Amino acid sequence: MLAACSRPSGPIVIGLAGPFSQPRGTSMLRAAQLAVEQINARGGVKGGKAGGGRPLKLKVADDSGSENVAMRVAEQLYADPAVLAVVGHLSSDPSKAAARIYGGGATPLVMVSPSSSNPDLGGINPYFFRICPSDLQHGTELARFAWQTLAARRAGIIYLNDDYGRGVRHTFAAAFTRLGGVVVEADPAVPETRSLEPYLSRMRQGGVDVLMLATERPEAELALREIQALGLRWPVIGGDALTGIEAVSNGVQAFKKPEAPNAAKTLGILGCILAVMFIGITYLANATGARPSDTKSIVAQVADATFHGGFGFAFVQIATALVLVLAANTSYADFPRLSS
Repeated sequence: MLAACSRPSGPIVIGLAGPFSQPRGTSMLRAAQLAVEQINARGGVKGGKAGGGRPLKLKVADDSGSENVAMRVAEQLYADPAVLAVVGHLSSDPSKAAARIYGGGATPLVMVSPSSSNPDLGGINPYFFRICPSDLQHGTELARFAWQTLAARRAGIIYLNDDYGRGVRHTFAAAFTRLGGVVVEADPAVPETRSLEPYLSRMRQGGVDVLMLATERPEAELALREIQALGLRWPVIGGDALTGIEAVSNGVQAFKKPEAPNAAKTLGILGCILAVMFIGITYLANATGARPSDTKSIVAQVADATFHGGFGFAFVQIATALVLVLAANTSYADFPRLSS
């Protein structure tokens, strides 16, 4: 569709907007650059006719995670006739500010956000799309998990005092209450918050048996450190903004005493296993002549050359898939157990 709407020659320019000066925007930028490199390496975007495709080109704009900056970025991208669509913005507040500009002119610009989850963005204009569930789903599913899986009946909430945090807090509290639970306390946090100890102490006095964090990673790490310092062993759950919480390093309190030395030993063992696997796979790849391929991974090529198909090959493929599922799911599924 984009190729058909653009000029018949030259690159297809896609705007990329996000907080690229901040750590949370780095993965978005690298992923987009990698996708463009891979598409261009395969001949670019095909237009449906014989001949080569057209290359993709990114126009990168840093919105600093700020609504005001996002509006200026949106105005710049919208004014550029070469930009055919925008991937961004990363979070809800900048997306809401920018969407009105992209969709408000005579020639609207399509905008696709990877992670803007605020429910208010639904229907903001016909040209806004997102590839993540809204906070309505996050809060509801977290409440169901707390009630059914953790058997929690009294919840405490710490939330970022922004659209994301307030949205997840509201939907969690409403769903948890409908199920029969009680929200003992819900306290706001801001990036400048130095300690959550007063909140946690009041929650302990109120008999909380689960803590829901509608925060981003820094606030979650602060909460986990102070939970450990207070000797609390609540299950802790949170939304998609907690991506990146490492299960071992932030789940020290889940280990048997002495917790810290056992956690350090675990990390050391995992590091040794990783080193052995890397060296072994590298050696086997060279020995079997495995090369990068679009259709078969290096591990699959090594397994195929070693076992010549059959059960051994299938076992390696299944084991690899299970490892990848575990690795991708650690930040979410293991977070409540390790922080309990």
